[in-house]
Amino acid sequence: MFKFILTGYIDSALSHAEYDKLEDDSFAGRIPFCKGVIAFSQTLKECEEELRSTLEDWILVGLKLGHSIPVADGYDLNREPEYEEMAAV
Repeated sequence: MFKFILTGYIDSALSHAEYDKLEDDSFAGRIPFCKGVIAFSQTLKECEEELRSTLEDWILVGLKLGHSIPVADGYDLNREPEYEEMAAV
């Protein structure tokens, strides 16, 4: 199935997320190969949503600042997009 590269990257990175239940029964989540992408919340679902949001922001800021984004399961956001020539209609 075709996926947009950013959507594919996010889904792939989130599949590597690690979650911990903390002593106060809240949750912490992180993506090990995405340094600094971490989230905290009272429920696991909220933590997953916060981690997705944090990852999206991290990617956008990283790309804007020219940082190298780690490759996730073949999704490489550092490459220039390849465009196919469109046939005349």
